[in-house]
Amino acid sequence: MLMYNEIKAKLKRSLTAHRYAHTLGVADAAVQLAQRYGGNEDKAYCAGLLHDCAKGLGNEELLQTALAFGIVRDDIERACPDLLHGPVGAMLAWKEFSIDDTEILTAVALHTLGAEKMGLLAKIIYIADYIEPNRSFPGVDDLRTLAQQNLDQAVLRAMDSTITYVLQQSLPLHPQTVRARNSMLLEAALYMGEGKK
Repeated sequence: MLMYNEIKAKLKRSLTAHRYAHTLGVADAAVQLAQRYGGNEDKAYCAGLLHDCAKGLGNEELLQTALAFGIVRDDIERACPDLLHGPVGAMLAWKEFSIDDTEILTAVALHTLGAEKMGLLAKIIYIADYIEPNRSFPGVDDLRTLAQQNLDQAVLRAMDSTITYVLQQSLPLHPQTVRARNSMLLEAALYMGEGKK
């Protein structure tokens, strides 16, 4: 694995200044969430730094890279290649940044679409991407507060927000996000049911 200063230097060269600032914000937010929820701070920082490492690629290059790696799964990803920056980023983190930690690579891969049965680090990166200090949108402060109180509920609310945005923009809704949301809802319902016993 490259040292963090080397990772940052490579990212600074490949990302816009705005995206690089976002990346640093996500890494810091991820560490704070790892501290709050007992996660591995080092892994959180690394995954936060690398979560958007593929954002420097244009849509056509993203698609071609994803096709080369064999990670295009459906027509939605072909039509909306930006959805591929997570899984492509995981491959680049492995290939170009020498990251071989499965938990880190999974968190990078899932930070946009989510997945069923997400682990702690994946949830941390998913929500850190939403609430990092450079983000400014209606409701972000409420989401930041919720993330300090209940990580799962914050992830669920972020998924709801993503789905609402996609529908309002008349964009294709990726089934992976729907499955991820349903999984979170079912886990919450199961937990609530056990808590009542």
